[in-house]
Amino acid sequence: MVVTTALAACAAVPQITRLEAQSAPADTPYKNILVVSLFDSFDSRRYHEKETVKALEDLGTQAVALTSQVDLREPVNRDTILPVVKKLGVDAVLVTQVSNLRTTAKAQNRRPESTHNIRPTYYYNVFSVELTEYEEPPAVQYNFDLALRADLFSVESKESVWAVASETKDKSELDGDRDYSKYVDQATAVVRALKQDRLIGK
Repeated sequence: MVVTTALAACAAVPQITRLEAQSAPADTPYKNILVVSLFDSFDSRRYHEKETVKALEDLGTQAVALTSQVDLREPVNRDTILPVVKKLGVDAVLVTQVSNLRTTAKAQNRRPESTHNIRPTYYYNVFSVELTEYEEPPAVQYNFDLALRADLFSVESKESVWAVASETKDKSELDGDRDYSKYVDQATAVVRALKQDRLIGK
């Protein structure tokens, strides 16, 4: 059964869909979680893991980012994660990966600003008008659809005990800077869902 929860009416807020609707396992709530993000970019992984750890700690759950424990050149797989799980003594692993990312862009002309300089001439009721127009380069508007899948694995049972899809649709203007805010929103939404389902916290 698929259960959908709208966290807010705003379209920019991630929408959470439960992919595995079941009662909380016997070993919950989890108190120490290893956070793993499976993205192509190491910077994106590190940033998302950092924000997820922060969101978990804000709710009273201890958490560690995998990127803080391994070298960026190491592949992320079972052989990489298991030694970290054993070393840290975590009781759960939260794995997040991109399930869909679609972006379209279009240029938007910005409204020009202008100044007028009006001067009289030697002729009666005749004026000289100088118009100077300042126009910024076109802005680029991005329409994007970002969907992530988050799976929570119990270290005790070695099985997935919880899974959600988190989707964001929004518009934004970017001038060459990488916008990580969408990953922050996704991390916060997933952690809130963990709290709602009583997998973390008291």
